[in-house]
Amino acid sequence: MDKATPPQGGFTHQGRALMLFSVFVIATCGLIYELVAGTMASYLLGDSVTQFSTVIGTYLFSMGIGSWLSGQVEGNLLKWFIRIEIMVGVVGGCSAPAMFLLFEHVTSFRIVLYSLVGLTGILVGLEIPILMRILREGIAFKDLVAKVFTFDYIGALLASLVFPLVLVPYLGLMRTSLVFGIFNIGVAAYVLYYFPETKAWRRRLLVPVAGGVALLLVGFVYAERIMTYTETMAYQDKVIYSQSTPYQRMVLTRNNRELRLFLNGNLQFSSADEYRYHEALVHPALQAVPHARRVLILGGGDGLAVREVLKYPGIESVTLVDLDPAMTNLFKSSGMLLELNKRSLLSPKVHVVNDDAFGRVRRDTTKYDVVIADFPDPSNYSVGKLYTVSFYEEMQHLLAEGGVLVVQSTSPMVARRSFWCIAHTIAAAGFVTVPYHVYVPSFGEWGYVLAMRNYAWHNHGKLPEGLRFITAGVMRQMTEFAPDMNEVPTEVNKLNNQVLVNYFEDEWAPYNH
Repeated sequence: MDKATPPQGGFTHQGRALMLFSVFVIATCGLIYELVAGTMASYLLGDSVTQFSTVIGTYLFSMGIGSWLSGQVEGNLLKWFIRIEIMVGVVGGCSAPAMFLLFEHVTSFRIVLYSLVGLTGILVGLEIPILMRILREGIAFKDLVAKVFTFDYIGALLASLVFPLVLVPYLGLMRTSLVFGIFNIGVAAYVLYYFPETKAWRRRLLVPVAGGVALLLVGFVYAERIMTYTETMAYQDKVIYSQSTPYQRMVLTRNNRELRLFLNGNLQFSSADEYRYHEALVHPALQAVPHARRVLILGGGDGLAVREVLKYPGIESVTLVDLDPAMTNLFKSSGMLLELNKRSLLSPKVHVVNDDAFGRVRRDTTKYDVVIADFPDPSNYSVGKLYTVSFYEEMQHLLAEGGVLVVQSTSPMVARRSFWCIAHTIAAAGFVTVPYHVYVPSFGEWGYVLAMRNYAWHNHGKLPEGLRFITAGVMRQMTEFAPDMNEVPTEVNKLNNQVLVNYFEDEWAPYNH
């Protein structure tokens, strides 16, 4: 016989309604903590598919442990429920600040991550079973199960919708977890206040309720300072701008010599030498199509590749497709960034489209003379799909007669298999390829692949005035590979295997945190 005691006399209709509504609240909070942990892991550790998969698996397993432990709970169930809500609010609410603060200070961040995920999951797993045992007085079991799980799933749906559309863009990860921690403790406080059965021990629980809310409110107020501190520890230079978007964490740093952009902790460019990277990306392709009029740039929301394209007066239109509007808006509005990209995104020749490149390419019916793929490195499956044979086959339909494609292709020195995998994948899509590389001090040796239907590349066309790096002689040298970067056999990257992501992860792992 169960020794746990439900509230004496059962619940009134209003009391049951309140407890069922609390199911909705705690289900929303529980999924938010899971989404925060998965997003944090992908921001800090990369490979979003792996991180989300392992976080969700750990969270669900821990919830199973919590559900099992709920059967061992005896005594006053309402008192236990309130205690658990306070603990969930504090642990779940503080999870994001704790992860940000500890990331740079612990030997193995994964131990911290999965410990927090596991503890939160256990506490969340305790909530619903105990709540169902509280509500079993006065509600038929079949109706109880139906109502509890209905509110549970509705709460989960709400969380999954508001998290990417509202919470991350407007609150950020840290404040999101803190706010929902307050919601959890709010449930505890209201149950403590509403039910007369709690009078005997109400005062004792008011202290942890008040302390938990105070802790979370302090964290909310000082969230920006906490974030500034953590980013100061993570980056060598002064952080002058940072923003979390539904797609990435953007950070700009500056010192006396350079401005640097980081996305999810990975360096994207340094103002001291980005011209080497972007001149090498753009000008060899445009040399192959001397009468180019229409150019498509995929990625490159900083406008730096656009800047190089606009140096050719014959260009009539440039379409830039970048997923993140926060990125393109930043590089259209910040004075120092406008100076860097020469106001390229404000040119009347440029049309900025914020869209997923994979879907956009499939829908686009325009013919382009040059297509420039300036995507981030294939460090996860969502980016890796933009390096697949299926994607490059779609590119065939975008190119005008005699058109050229160029793809940034990571480092042939550090990630040799990754580089040649990209080259082999482009060739498998029916292109003739010209792999080449340059030295960029901030990155080391960096690789690109030029692709066309028929070999038509030459490097003796007229280059624009004022280039700081590219010359005809430099372009000839770029196609020569030293023995330690020479071609190696690889598989072709396909949507259903994404071998490139595995190559990339293996080769770059020794250089990552």
